Amino acid sequence: MIGSYFPKCVAVVALLALSVGALDTFIAAVCEHTVILPNRTETPVSKEEGLLPMNKNIDVLEKAVKLAAKRGAHIIVTPEDGIYGWVFTRESIYPYLEDIPDPGVNWIPCRDPWRFGNTPGQQRLSCLAKDNSIYVVANTGDTKPCNASDPQCPPDGRYQYTDVVFDSQGKLVARYRKGVESTPQKQSRCTTMTWKQRVVSCCYQN
Repeated sequence: MIGSYFPKCVAVVALLALSVGALDTFIAAVCEHTVILPNRTETPVSKEEGLLPMNKNIDVLEKAVKLAAKRGAHIIVTPEDGIYGWVFTRESIYPYLEDIPDPGVNWIPCRDPWRFGNTPGQQRLSCLAKDNSIYVVANTGDTKPCNASDPQCPPDGRYQYTDVVFDSQGKLVARYRKGVESTPQKQSRCTTMTWKQRVVSCCYQN
């Protein structure tokens, strides 16, 4: 297991054509930290066991969120795989995933954590955003059932996605459904999800 250390959190002025709320420009913080990995990443575990490393990593992110907010940041972007790690199989990552609803439902998990089932990860991230009055972008897993009527439905009957954004009130304002496309030459493709004037995008290199 990899030990954690206090994250390096760098705030920069982002002079971009993006907005957070009514702001024309904003201060963005980017956080990187050493991820605390589960003891086993190729064997499925219970939801309870999966929460242990997730909570430890969110504890690390909490320090970064508080520091960023204290230094005047309006939004913080946390690292990919920063909550539960990597080197999972499709089956072994499933216990770490939660049902992330459409942002249009007007939901603040910090205030109503059981509205969409057991969502402890979203609750903690929402509370971090709300308690520190900062937008939080986090890489965490979503799962949605599908059936044979959908030609794209995976054999195990579920889609698995990634990335959420909570606003400074702790409300879920975006979920990003990462898609990866590869050519025979294994070139990168990017998939971008846009909501209002905010953008979350991700690229994947084979």
